[in-house]
Amino acid sequence: MNIEQFKAMLLEKGITLNEEQLDQFEKYLHTLVEWNEKMNLTAITDQSDVYLKHFYDSISAAFYFDFTQPLHLCDVGAGAGFPSIPLKIAFPHLEVTIVDSLNKRISFLNHLANVLKLDKVHFIHDRAETFGVNPSHRESYDLVTARAVARMSVLSELCLPLVKVGGHFIAMKAAHANDELAVGQKAITTLGGKLEKQFTFILPMEESERNILVIKKEKQTPKKYPRKPGTPGKMPIE
Repeated sequence: MNIEQFKAMLLEKGITLNEEQLDQFEKYLHTLVEWNEKMNLTAITDQSDVYLKHFYDSISAAFYFDFTQPLHLCDVGAGAGFPSIPLKIAFPHLEVTIVDSLNKRISFLNHLANVLKLDKVHFIHDRAETFGVNPSHRESYDLVTARAVARMSVLSELCLPLVKVGGHFIAMKAAHANDELAVGQKAITTLGGKLEKQFTFILPMEESERNILVIKKEKQTPKKYPRKPGTPGKMPIE
């Protein structure tokens, strides 16, 4: 996917990018490739692959959820900033908080935000389990996103405690989302969520399956969740 295809295919979905935004994506690409030589941020560094598999794929959440409204978004385990930074570039009014357990990735994100001149972005070095019990962050976000971080039974415990009641959790998955949902349903319900919508589409060019799971937070998460770091992965709610 080249830049013109990226711009045109987003326009087909009703998302218009101006020259400044396109320049931000170019700088994002160059900064990602440059830093990736020093630290392992991504296995995907080819320009066309980054535009398709990182930038376009991240923004695909906005094909199925309204990002034009005022939102404070928390991105759990965003790594090199996906999906939240491409969404922030496309929808500059968003306030974005990223929590990641690796400090070197936080260093990259801070540098990236300076290069791209992003405002209303916050990068926090923490485990999602301890972040989720912090009263400053617990149940305070309109939207929580996660892209390919863990299976749904685990991911729900990392993300749903951060969502305010009435807010949403969007899980971005590849194939096998239905299998994950079947196993993760108990966790979603236990943590106060309910699957509102599920969207399946084919990532263009690569022709691979993608799933967007939109989960609404209907009631407060019980105080005992999330459990201690590492516990959700070892003993998932299933």
